[in-house]
Parts: sequence; C-alpha cells; structure tokens
Amino acid sequence: VQLVESGGGLVQPGGSLRLSCAASGFTFSRYDMTWYRQAPGKERELVASITSTGGRTDYADSVKGRFTISRDNAKNTVSLQMNSLQPEDTAGYYCVAKSAIFRKEYWGQGTQVTVSF
Repeated sequence: VQLVESGGGLVQPGGSLRLSCAASGFTFSRYDMTWYRQAPGKERELVASITSTGGRTDYADSVKGRFTISRDNAKNTVSLQMNSLQPEDTAGYYCVAKSAIFRKEYWGQGTQVTVSF
C-alpha cells in the first residue's frame, strides 16, 4: 500500500497550491479519502474529506470556501485545491485512506505547505 503526496511548497499569502495524492496497493474506489494537516506544536486537524464515490465532501470551518477536495477513481488520485492561502495554513499535509467496511486506514508520508512572504 502506498499513498504519495505531492504539490507542497512555499507560497505567499493569498496564493494557491494544489496537493495531489497517488494511491496504489488497495482498492482506492472503495475508500473514503481525507486530508489532515498538522503544524508544529498544534493538534492534527481534519482539513477535508470525500466519500468513496465522491458524492459527499466535508471541510473544516477554517478552510471552507477556500479549499476543494476532489478525486479521480480511474486514476487512483485525490487532490486538494487550496486557494487564498494564509500563514495559518502552514503545516504538513497528509493524505489518508479509510474504510469502515474493511476496517483499514492508510497514511501517506505527508507534504509540507509553507505560507509566508
């Protein structure tokens, strides 16, 4: 099983980034996908989630209207479009696959997002 995040980096406040997560080794289309983030000294925060079919998405209040989660089950990828980034969005971002049916949870290694001048 592999979840490989990409797309992180340094961006100025007000800028945008698009994170991607490529999945392999499991039946991606049967797993809900979630992006978490964690900044140094802070608790881990659920940023956005999407159901296995893509039919439902949920967002943390702190990112509603700025971030968009999407998935492509044909390509086994999930993305997080992040707009209007602010310094408080600085964190490591992690892609997570979850299945209540299979009782499995898989985490990626994470990608760093830094919002600063």
